[in-house]
Amino acid sequence: MHYYIITGASRGLGKALAEAVLSYPDTRVLGVSRHATIEHDRYQHQPLDLSDMEALQNNITKIFPLWLDADSITLINNAGVLGEIAYVGEQTNEHYNFVFDVNLVAPAMLMNTFLSAYSGLHVPRTILNISSGAAQRPVDGWGAYCASKAALEMLSQVAQKEQDLRGSGVRIRALAPGVVDTGMQEQIRGADGKQFSEVERFQGLYENDKLAASEEVANKIVKWIKRGDLSQEVVLRIDTI
Repeated sequence: MHYYIITGASRGLGKALAEAVLSYPDTRVLGVSRHATIEHDRYQHQPLDLSDMEALQNNITKIFPLWLDADSITLINNAGVLGEIAYVGEQTNEHYNFVFDVNLVAPAMLMNTFLSAYSGLHVPRTILNISSGAAQRPVDGWGAYCASKAALEMLSQVAQKEQDLRGSGVRIRALAPGVVDTGMQEQIRGADGKQFSEVERFQGLYENDKLAASEEVANKIVKWIKRGDLSQEVVLRIDTI
């Protein structure tokens, strides 16, 4: 049995990823999110708000059971937030706590626990961190988002180097999925142009049907995971897999 742990599995790309995984008969999914929106006999829900660090700390071991029949185990850190779209110096300090907790601290804790919990297994183990093109370029109004995703990509590279030095065989990747038609895109299109100079470009992508469907992106990602591609690139884009 191939086990997948997917955060943010209640909607958007996370839900599409869970459903794509479940389309294969030899899979099980443990979804981590505040609400359960998937009903399937091979789906298990772990209710958790990843912005609540105390709750995450208290419940994190529930996310990583010992699956003795596992043929492979995959963690997909998909949950992410854009946060308030506004310039640095014009936001609350709490905004940074929130965005960095969800986009970086929670994935780091989950990676750390995954690697520890399954260190004794000799089956394929994969960690896929969903990143963003914004990790590679400055976007005005998105300071916390850009910075947290850039940090996630570097953490992925460091962790992969460490696993290679240990000879564990664990695969860690950070993948930018492109511009996907999700709720985050709705938030982006509704932004104040004074706080985000690219708002018209993103509105145009929507109006000209240039957003990728979450189901299409999810299917491509899951097929890539199942291929077990061990390319040396840790930071990837959807068009390279």
